Amino acid sequence: MAAPSSGPQQHFASLYVGDLNRDVTEAVLFEVFNPVGPVASIRVCRDAISRKSLGYAYVNFHNVSDAERALDTLNYQSIKGRSCRIMWSHRDPAMRKTGSGNIFVKNLDKSIDNKALYDTFSLFGNILSCKVSTDHEGNSRGYGFVHYETDEAATQAIEKVNNMQIGEKTVFVGLFQKRENRDRGDTKFTNVYVKNLVDGTTEEDVKKMFSPYGEITSMVVNTDSKNRISAFVNYAEYENAAKAVEELHEK
Repeated sequence: MAAPSSGPQQHFASLYVGDLNRDVTEAVLFEVFNPVGPVASIRVCRDAISRKSLGYAYVNFHNVSDAERALDTLNYQSIKGRSCRIMWSHRDPAMRKTGSGNIFVKNLDKSIDNKALYDTFSLFGNILSCKVSTDHEGNSRGYGFVHYETDEAATQAIEKVNNMQIGEKTVFVGLFQKRENRDRGDTKFTNVYVKNLVDGTTEEDVKKMFSPYGEITSMVVNTDSKNRISAFVNYAEYENAAKAVEELHEK
């Protein structure tokens, strides 16, 4: 995978290393990364009070070519029993905030992990980041995000992979919409995100609540590490989704 060809990320040779075992230290990462090329510095991010690892770190190389090689050869390598996730570090706020080249993938087979998602979508262009959303036990929630360097790569990925079977399921792939854009209603949507559901809410409860507004093509209910329940409800038609939002928001 080539290093990003343009933009502020090329002015430094810094990598973000995530999904780390909490026992991983700077010394452990140095042993992993320094053989690829001279490492300038390593910082494991820690809680300000407990000083325990937050599960991610930044590895800085002297040369971009070394960082590129580390990304190519070490991404998803097991470090202390966990597969790490490496991507370019974007310190420019504009780069972090833009939704350009960002796609959303849902209805993923639970067997699809970060590496499998990366392998599927890397065919279409340079990936800046790629992640399957998981619960507190590390189990897939059935959706993920892929951020490409260019809009063209994202568009091609949507055209080629949307409605394609990956594993045992047919996936939906579309452009990721930032919250403010979704709230403004600038684009038509069929997928409704539901949060603040009461304890004990089941898929059947959600179906009863949302099915009166139209045909539901897919639905998933999630419980996070704090036992908060949320759901994604996807309608066949935009009008049905819009009506459900209008009638049920803050109900």
